[in-house]
Amino acid sequence: MTAERWADILKREHSVVVLERYADEEVDALIALHAGGEADSIQRFRARFPNRPLLVAVTGTDIYGDEFDHDLVTHSLSVADRIIVLQPRTAGDLPKELRSKARVIYQSAEPPARRHAPRPGVFEVAVVGHLRPVKDPFLAAAAARLLDAASTIRIAHLGEALSPEMARQARQEAETNPRYEWLGDMPHEEALALMARCRLLAVTSVAEGGPAVIAEAVVAGVPVVATEVSGCVGMLGGDYPGLFAVGDAPALADLLRRAEYDADFYRSLQAACDRRRPLFHPEAERAAWGTLLVELGFGRIGAEA
Repeated sequence: MTAERWADILKREHSVVVLERYADEEVDALIALHAGGEADSIQRFRARFPNRPLLVAVTGTDIYGDEFDHDLVTHSLSVADRIIVLQPRTAGDLPKELRSKARVIYQSAEPPARRHAPRPGVFEVAVVGHLRPVKDPFLAAAAARLLDAASTIRIAHLGEALSPEMARQARQEAETNPRYEWLGDMPHEEALALMARCRLLAVTSVAEGGPAVIAEAVVAGVPVVATEVSGCVGMLGGDYPGLFAVGDAPALADLLRRAEYDADFYRSLQAACDRRRPLFHPEAERAAWGTLLVELGFGRIGAEA
C-alpha cells in the first residue's frame, strides 16, 4: 500500500513502475521500501548505476529487532543517497554517520469512505495488524482480562494469522475471553470502516517504524493507545498521554480503564490526536516528496489536479 501511494504521488510528474524486485531495469532512480528485505535490489541497482539516486526507506523490522542481518541493513543504508524514515525518532536511532541522509516522510491517510455503526452498549477497542510476534497480538486481550466486571470493553482484532500457531491461539482466546473477538483478515476499506466505529485503537507492537494504522486512526478521529517505541512515539509525540511500556498488560489495562471511565482523559487523547492530524494529511506527504525530489534534482511534484 505504501508503494502504491508513493507511486501515485510521484506519477504527477514522473514515470513510475512498481516492482517486486529490481532486475536491471533502465531507470533514473530507485526507491527501495526495505533496507533489509530489498538488500539484493539495492546492491544490484547501486552496482549498475553508482551515480544515480538511490533512496532507501527504513521500516521497523530493518533496525528494531533481528529479522534482518544488521550488517546487510547497514550496507544498504550506507550506499543510499537518502534514507526515508516514517517519523523523526527513527532518524535519531540510525548510526550517527548516516543521520544526515535521513528525511522524514509521514505516511498519510484519507478519512474512511464509510463507517460501521458503533456497537451499542460496549466500549469497543480495535487492534489492527497481522498476527505475528513483533505485534504482540494478544496483549490487548490479556489487558482486557484484567478489567473489572462492570467494564464494557470489547477487543475487536483485525488481521490475518501468519502462522497456524497464531491462528490456534486467536481462536482459543476468542473462545475463552468474552471481551475478545478475532475478525481475521478483511479488505482494507472494510477494516477502516470497522476501526472507525471503535472508540479506541490499541497498538501493542514490540517495535514499529511508523505504523500507518496510527495515521489512519487519527485521521478517522479514533484516539490511540500505543507502546512507547520509537515508531509510535514519533507518530504521536513524546508527550502523548496514551503511551505504555512494551508488554505491560496491567499498564494497558489501566489506560483502557481510564479511557472508558474518565471523560477528561478520553478527551485528552482526542485533543492530542487532533494536534497530530495535519502531519498525516495527503498534502503534507506530497510536499515532503516534492522537497526531496527537488533536493535530488528531479523537480517538483505538480499541484493537486
